[in-house]
Amino acid sequence: MIKKVGFLGPKATFTHLAVQTFFNGETESVAYLTIPQSMDAVANGEVDLAVVPIENALEGSVNLTVDYLVHEQQELSIIGEIIVPIQQHLMVHPSRKDKWQEVTRVYSHSHAIAQCHKFLHKTFSNIPYEYATSTGAAAKYVSEHQNENIAVIANELAAKEYGLSIVKHHIHDYHYNHTRFAIVSKSNDVKFTYNQELPIKEKTTLMVTLPSDQSGALHQVLSAFTWRKLNLSKIESRPMKTGLGNYFFIIDIDRLYDEILIPGAIAELEALGCSVKLLGSYQAFTIS
Repeated sequence: MIKKVGFLGPKATFTHLAVQTFFNGETESVAYLTIPQSMDAVANGEVDLAVVPIENALEGSVNLTVDYLVHEQQELSIIGEIIVPIQQHLMVHPSRKDKWQEVTRVYSHSHAIAQCHKFLHKTFSNIPYEYATSTGAAAKYVSEHQNENIAVIANELAAKEYGLSIVKHHIHDYHYNHTRFAIVSKSNDVKFTYNQELPIKEKTTLMVTLPSDQSGALHQVLSAFTWRKLNLSKIESRPMKTGLGNYFFIIDIDRLYDEILIPGAIAELEALGCSVKLLGSYQAFTIS
């Protein structure tokens, strides 16, 4: 039974919001300062699972998460995915609520600031933006530094957790913004309980490394899925970190790992000289 779930902290980050919304009250949420620390905690047995951001609809993949899954020695698997809507708000310390337009800097995670570019350009074009490790960390800092004239971009949970005043709601540029969070574990057989009313999709994620100096290799890889009618919802290249021009591909398939089709595709890829690693076969849950 799942007892502890690690997440990118501190409290009231979007990752924490995903954990609170998704898991039932029987689990303990444990905050870590960084994504690698939360994933290491799973590998070291400090927590049963970790929830880490893996892709944002506007900013793209969270490369740190993807690369850590692939390049580090810990054998972690993706056993689930949580898709959460991202709603950004501008907030200040309550003592500055009536003078929020006079702030001298805006503090938040780099992705949050990028997601609110239009609002910031219009409202605070002449003041600097500073980056925190997370939106929750930025909100915590502002709550503890009343004398600093700072605004922060974060979610409603952060305002409640740290006693901040929201002065502008929904300042994000696009209202269809979502973030995908991966649930990672040392075992594929871990069972967890969740909100049964959430919409569910099925996915399998592979890492594929192409053979070197072989023309048309990517076309052949895609063909192995196409003729089996396996729908790919995502294909993305990432550097191998072994030199320029060396890449691996992350491929998402819209179905669970089966006994025939996906193993057959993998066997065909390996026959072509590709290296294939299964990163996970899991259900994806959408929170509205």
